[in-house]
Formats: sequence, C-alpha cells, structure tokens
Amino acid sequence: MSDVKEPTFRESVDLMFNRAVALMDLSPGLEEKIRVCNATYTVRFGVRLRGSIHTFTGYRSVHSEHMEPVKGGIRFAMDVNQDEVEALAALMTFKCALVETPFGGSKGGLCIDPREWDEHELERITRRFAYELIKRDLIHPSQNVPAPDMGTGEREMAWIADQYRRMNTTDINGNACVTGKPIHAGGIKGRVEATGRGVQYALREFFRHPEDVAIAQLSGKLADKRIVVQGLGNVGYHAAKFLSEEDGARIVGVIERDGAITDPDGIDIDALRDWIAAHGGVRGYGSGTYVENGAAVLETECDILIPAALEGVINLSNAERIRAPLIIEAANGPVTAGADEILRKRGTIIIPDMYANAGGVTVSYFEWVKNLSHIRFGRMQRRQEEARHQVIVDELERLSADSGVGWTLSPGFKERYLRGADELELVRSGLDDTMRTAYQAMRQIWHSREDVPDLRVAAYLVSIDRIAQSYRAKGL
Repeated sequence: MSDVKEPTFRESVDLMFNRAVALMDLSPGLEEKIRVCNATYTVRFGVRLRGSIHTFTGYRSVHSEHMEPVKGGIRFAMDVNQDEVEALAALMTFKCALVETPFGGSKGGLCIDPREWDEHELERITRRFAYELIKRDLIHPSQNVPAPDMGTGEREMAWIADQYRRMNTTDINGNACVTGKPIHAGGIKGRVEATGRGVQYALREFFRHPEDVAIAQLSGKLADKRIVVQGLGNVGYHAAKFLSEEDGARIVGVIERDGAITDPDGIDIDALRDWIAAHGGVRGYGSGTYVENGAAVLETECDILIPAALEGVINLSNAERIRAPLIIEAANGPVTAGADEILRKRGTIIIPDMYANAGGVTVSYFEWVKNLSHIRFGRMQRRQEEARHQVIVDELERLSADSGVGWTLSPGFKERYLRGADELELVRSGLDDTMRTAYQAMRQIWHSREDVPDLRVAAYLVSIDRIAQSYRAKGL
C-alpha cells in the first residue's frame, strides 16, 4: 500500500474540482463561489419509540442556488456525516449542470440503520425528519426537492410527500416537493430503473465512438463484454439486468456485502437478486463460484467494472491491481482522487459518476415537470400520433392494392409503427437523449483540448462553465 495519505470523499471532490478549474479562466472570487457549499442544516430530533425517546441526527445541505429548486437525494445510513452530505451536494450541482436539468445541488442524510426499525417506526422517524426540513423550506416544490438515495426508496418518498401536503394543504403543486414517488402517488414510469438505465445508455453512447473504445483498449460493441458489478442494489441490479438482457453483455462477477459470485459464462441476475432478497447475501447461491473476500473480485480480469455501491471502494490500497480497462462509476465517488490518478496514468478509462449515474436526477426532473403540469406524459398526443401513422399505412396498402404489385408490410411493422409512445417510452427517450448529449459535450472537450487528460476533467469543465454562465447572468 502506498504511503500517500488517502483523501477523504470530500477532499476527492475538491481535488477533482481544482484539477478542472486550473484549466479555466475564472476569477478567484467566482471560482470560490462555485466551489463552496452555501449552507448545511443539521437537525437533532426525538421520536418516542419502544417506550422511550430516541434522538436522531439528520442533515440537509444546499451546495449551489445558481438555479432553483435545488435537487438531491436523502440517504439513510449509519455513517452519514456533514462532510459526506456536502460532498454529495457538490456532485449534484455539477451533475445537474452537466445533463442540463434546471436545478442547483443539494443532498440530505439521516444517521440511521433502516433495518433496525419496523416499517411503522421508520415511517414515524421519516415523517418527523421531513417535518423538521419542511418547516424550514428545505423540502419545497420550488426551493428544495429531495429524491431517494441509499437506504430510501418509493415508500419513504411517499411518506415525505404526504407530510408536506399535511403541512401545506393549499399548495396545488405539493406532489412536486419530492421525486421518486410510487406511480399511484404522483410518480413517473421508469423512475425506479432510471439510474441503472442511465448507466446502460452511457455505455451504449461510449461504444458508439470506436475512437473512444480503442483508447480503452477494447473493440466492438457491448455484446459479450465481460462485466463485474459491485453492489446489486437498485442501480447495480438494473444496470446488470439491462446490459445482459438487452445488449448481450456477460455479468461475470457480482460483489455484495458478504462476498461475491463469479461465473465466466455469465450470472443470471434475476435469480441472484431473488437469492439475496431471500437470504440477505450471496453466500450459498447455487450457481457460479462463491468468493468470501468480495473486494478481491474488483481486481478480476474483465472488460468493464461497474462500482454501484459505496464511495471510495477503489482507492490507493487496490488501484494498482484493478485490471478492468473501462470503469463506469454507477455509485457516487467510488474511485478516490488518489486512485483516479493511478488509473489515469495506467490508461484506464473512467466514465465519471457525475455523468454515469445522472439517470436518476434526469428522470426525477421529468417527474417534477409531470407533477407541475398535472398531466401524464403522452396523454394529449399518443392517439393523435397513432391516427397520423394510420393515414400513412392506409395509403401504402391502397397503393399496393391499386398497383397490383401485391407487396405486403413486414410482419409486426404495422403494429409497431401505429403504436403511439406511452409515458415509459417517452421517459426512456428523454433519458437516452440526455445521456447522449451530455457524453458528446464531454467528449468534444476531451478530444479537442490537449490539456484535458480524461472524461472526468472534461465533465467538470462542461458543468463548471455552465454554472459560471448562470452566475454571470445573475450579475455576479
């Protein structure tokens, strides 16, 4: 292991920010304004549970208000702390700017292990935390809009939205106070899968550029590429499922808390997910090879490594042994700044977190817009699209009959062509377009400037420049 001190997650974010701004012509004052976190609120509240009062500590950090509302998830985890929340809020600022969602960056966290509490107890805790934030406008449709993160999901978002409506009974846009809600509670189709789907679209876009694929010392398309996934939670599961089922990739390794499963022929992701749900881990899974030291599987020879769990899993202690030529950061900050430097010098290509996992905030943006417009996507135009396409099909069939040629439309064409896009198809279309456009913006800088060594610096340059333009437009 290197004697160099490992930077913390927050220090990593600052180091990567500094690498980028050193290549920009920003005034010191504007540079500092973009870097610093605007405000962090710390709350300590009590809830009576199991016959006594339990005190919980939570945070909500607002990094940048160059655009409002600010946006960012709320995580429930025992190791939540102010530094982590502020670093994640900063990443949200840059991420939103990169994918052009009109939000500033925010993040929240509650120091709690959700597994220690029953559902009704967790609901009381979540509602009390939401109450403390709502009354300070730290949850609000036009000021601060949370979303799910580690340890939270649709259920918690529904509780928070309901708590907001109880406290703001006349706010017609109340549902837009939080995203990631269940469909029946104002959510949007495709949100649960969004971050994993975004990872898939990011890889598809990368592989559309043979020049970039060659830099990663790879060739061809995604089909049959060997992939190792660290973390089979919501993000890792959906990314692995879509890449294996739709793109023909092979998931040759899955790393979880209690070890890892490897199989060079490919792992059945749904079967493994079901096993984990039933048994709490991968130990005992009947197919493939069980590896007790799961972290060692990060160093397995593969084509693509997808860290999709915690920050800092690729660090100074193991960076030299990482053999994947392409890493896509599905989690936030899985590669530390020190490891990033080692891997960059070795020629490893890293698709950075602020881009790779932006699918969640992108579809959250669509949900927020849906809540504000009070109408589901596709409701107005879907049948009109079908009617217009029917006119063309009818005319083609008439021409065939009149000419006596006797040709017919391909099987299934008529059904596919006539079907108008529903909400899920529109969400996926918007997400695909967002991931393509953002990658092309990064790629253009990466290839056009000799002083830009990698995609991460390119991503920071794109996002910081857009934030700087916003501040200048405000008169700063």
